[in-house]
Amino acid sequence: MSRHVSKPSEPISGDSFLDIMTSVVSIMIIMVVIQGMRIKDVPMTVAIPPNPAVKELEKAAAEGRSLRNDVLKMADEIHGLQEESVARAARRERLAMMVSAAEHAVQQRRKKLDGDKQANLGLIGKLSESRSQLDQLERQREQVKDAAAKPIVVKSYPTPISRTVDGPEAHCLVANGRVVFISLEPLLRQFRSQAKRQVYKLLEQPELTDLVGPVDGFRLRYTLERHDVAPEMGVRGGHGGSYAELRKWTLIPTSNDLGEPVRLALQRGSDFRRRLAKILPGRTTITIWVYPDGFDAFRQIRQELYRLGYSIATRPLPAGTSISGSPEGTKSATQ
Repeated sequence: MSRHVSKPSEPISGDSFLDIMTSVVSIMIIMVVIQGMRIKDVPMTVAIPPNPAVKELEKAAAEGRSLRNDVLKMADEIHGLQEESVARAARRERLAMMVSAAEHAVQQRRKKLDGDKQANLGLIGKLSESRSQLDQLERQREQVKDAAAKPIVVKSYPTPISRTVDGPEAHCLVANGRVVFISLEPLLRQFRSQAKRQVYKLLEQPELTDLVGPVDGFRLRYTLERHDVAPEMGVRGGHGGSYAELRKWTLIPTSNDLGEPVRLALQRGSDFRRRLAKILPGRTTITIWVYPDGFDAFRQIRQELYRLGYSIATRPLPAGTSISGSPEGTKSATQ
């Protein structure tokens, strides 16, 4: 087999190498220029991804513009209301002036009436009232003539000889056609117990008012007052300082409809009958507090209590006053 023996290459000259490099660089420059021209002719499109922050800003800007429009609208409405209020105030002032002028004119006209005319007006009024009373009396007389004579029933009660109540005493109230027993003794016991615990407060204040109860529908309001003993009186009597004393107590009902109607109270099994059964006739006096609107009911209660043998003391009360007591008060008088 024959072998190929390579011959040594010929040396390359420097000029040839420079020519080759120049050609390569020229070709590269031409290619760069051609590519640049292609890129210049192509339209540039840049895709910008949506930004949530931009959307939020646009939304906030829209809301701000809406709020601004609302504020401007409300400002216009407020301005209109202010103008209307000023106009109405001016109108009220004009009307007030007109009313005042009219009242002044009426007063002046009344003053111009002479005494004779005023007297005539008074006489005419009295004459009309007298005629009305006369007509009423005539009607009553005709009714009396037509009415059949009714028998007169005379009710007898024990001789009204009064004596001061010193023994046990029960209390009941008659008002608005109703009757209710008053648990006064339990309330007074609560008062005494509470007053002993609060008397120290009178060292710093001249009087003390407080409440106890309720017991069976009533509260008791009391007032304690401090009395200071004069130094000269303390030297004479051997006792000085201060002491507490009850000034007044008042019963306060918790409702206006306490108790029972008298018609039901006098029936068997009523609460009034049960309370009454615990009171012994002849030993305990029943004191009845009665308002002006309860006298008819009081007469029915009194008749039944007398029938059962109870002693009764009556305490009329003016309308609007409360049941009360004090050290200066009077005791009940039984009959």
